[in-house]
Amino acid sequence: MRFQTPLVPATLLRRYKRFLADCRLDDGREVVAHCANPGSMLGLADPGFRVWLEPNDDPKKKLDYGLRLVSPAEGVLVGVDTSVPNRALRGALEAGSVPGLESYRTVRPEVKYSRNSRIDFLLQADGRRDCYVEVKSVTLSRENGMAEFPDSVTARGTKHLADLAAMAQAGHRAVMLYLVQRNDCTTMRLAADIDPAYAAGFVEACAAGVEVMVLGCELTPEAIRPGGRMDFTPA
Repeated sequence: MRFQTPLVPATLLRRYKRFLADCRLDDGREVVAHCANPGSMLGLADPGFRVWLEPNDDPKKKLDYGLRLVSPAEGVLVGVDTSVPNRALRGALEAGSVPGLESYRTVRPEVKYSRNSRIDFLLQADGRRDCYVEVKSVTLSRENGMAEFPDSVTARGTKHLADLAAMAQAGHRAVMLYLVQRNDCTTMRLAADIDPAYAAGFVEACAAGVEVMVLGCELTPEAIRPGGRMDFTPA
C-alpha cells in the first residue's frame, strides 16, 4: 500500500487526547496531526521522536496532516496508523499473496457477523469453508526483536476473539491475523501483563479452533507492504 501523498518528516512534540499529535516540521512550523491509533502507543509517543506525516488537502478533514510513521530509534520504523493493516492486506489478499490464505476467490471486507460485529475480511471460494479473518495492528516492542500485542487493555479485542471462536465452533475457518508494523522484530508474543483478559480469551479461542497468523511488514516513507510469516510465542 503506497501512501496517497508523499510523507514529510517532522519531530514529535506531544501526543494528547489519543488522536492528536503536535509536531514540528523541518522548516520550523508547528502543526497538529491526526493520530489514527486508539491504543496507548507505548514506547512510541516520546517527545523528540522522528515522525513522518501525510499531508492532505481534503476540505472534509479537520486537520491537514496525519501521523503515519514513528522512529523510536535509529533505523527503526513503526507504522502507527491502525487503519493501514486492513488497507494493505486487502490488496495482498485479493492478489493471493498472503501465505496460508492464497486460494480464496472472493475477498469481502467489513461483513456483519456474530453479535453485532463486523469481520475484517470474509474469504470465500467454491468447495471451501468460509474463512473469517480478524486483523490487529501490532506496534509494541519492549524487548529487542520481540513484538507484543496489545499495548493497552482492549475489551473490543477480547470480544473479537470470542466472535472468532464462535465461527470456528460453527464449522468455519477462523483466523486471528496480527500484522506487525515494525521493521525491528522477528517474533511476536502476547502482552499478558498488560491485558490478562485478552490473553485468557486468546487461549480459549485457540482451544475452539481459531488459527493464529503473524505477518511482518516492509515499511518505508513511501509505502507499507505486508511481508512474510513471523514466529509467534504465546508468552
